[in-house]
Amino acid sequence: MSWSKKVFFYILTGLFFFSICFLYVKPTWLLEISFTKIRLRSHFQTQKSNISYTALQSSENVEMEHIALCPEIPTNLGPKVVDISHESLSNIALENPNVQIGGRSKPQTCIAQQKIAIIIPFRNREHHLQIWLHHMHPFLQKQQGDYGIYVIEQIENTTFNKAKLMNVCFKEAAKDYDYNCFIFSDVDIIPMDERNLYRCSKNPKHMANSLDKFNFRLPYDTIFGGVVAFTKEQFLKINGFSNRFWGWGGEDDELYNRVRSVGMRVERPDQVIARSRMIFHKRDVGNEETGKSTHHDNGLPHPLHDGTGSSRHESGSPDRKR
Repeated sequence: MSWSKKVFFYILTGLFFFSICFLYVKPTWLLEISFTKIRLRSHFQTQKSNISYTALQSSENVEMEHIALCPEIPTNLGPKVVDISHESLSNIALENPNVQIGGRSKPQTCIAQQKIAIIIPFRNREHHLQIWLHHMHPFLQKQQGDYGIYVIEQIENTTFNKAKLMNVCFKEAAKDYDYNCFIFSDVDIIPMDERNLYRCSKNPKHMANSLDKFNFRLPYDTIFGGVVAFTKEQFLKINGFSNRFWGWGGEDDELYNRVRSVGMRVERPDQVIARSRMIFHKRDVGNEETGKSTHHDNGLPHPLHDGTGSSRHESGSPDRKR
């Protein structure tokens, strides 16, 4: 066989074996490439489908991500008439369809400036609670608050410890939602002006500084009770209220001293805006005046050692009201 024929034979033989190898390998090789492309394209299509589905299923959440903060001062706020007639809890619920079970509500068209827990120490005052809820749900919604109302009740037949109840409820509410503002309110105080914003400030805030009971004047400079507001950080800084005040009186004066002892001051709104009505009532049995307003003044341990950090749950358990 000539040299040219041998070269031609080797070329044909090589092409034959290469064709066999190609035909054998091609299905696996092309299948892997094709499968990879299909898988990537399918994954991308599935992602798009999931995004569309999620947007349809949770359009409210998607919209909330794109809406603005509520205004710092809502519009159309002003004085209001406080009528002390009361409604049943069922009627209050019907009047406030945006309030969820647990006394929770937030704005529908904007993101609230603060997340607010309102804590009410309570015992045997159902009538006052109904009046308070009847007024305060519309009041808070008009102020565009993201809020929850917590009513904590001392169930044992013992001397009332208002401050300890508030300490306990603070800790429970903080577990429930990421509140950044805590307002502690007596159940018998109702604001008469919607411009008295139920929010926290740079310093602890006294919001009941103009009560009708005192002819809308501050009875003394260091009073700090009725309705007070703290950010979470402010309340922890003073370790909350003292747990040592049993019966009526003293815990609010001592609270003022706590605020001052850590270098903070008490803020108060304008006394015209802060006007509030106090519902008359007789003092409850077990909540008699104790005369302990100087409880921490005579050689006792530093007051900040006693407070929310040392409170226990034996006095009561929190209950959220609608």
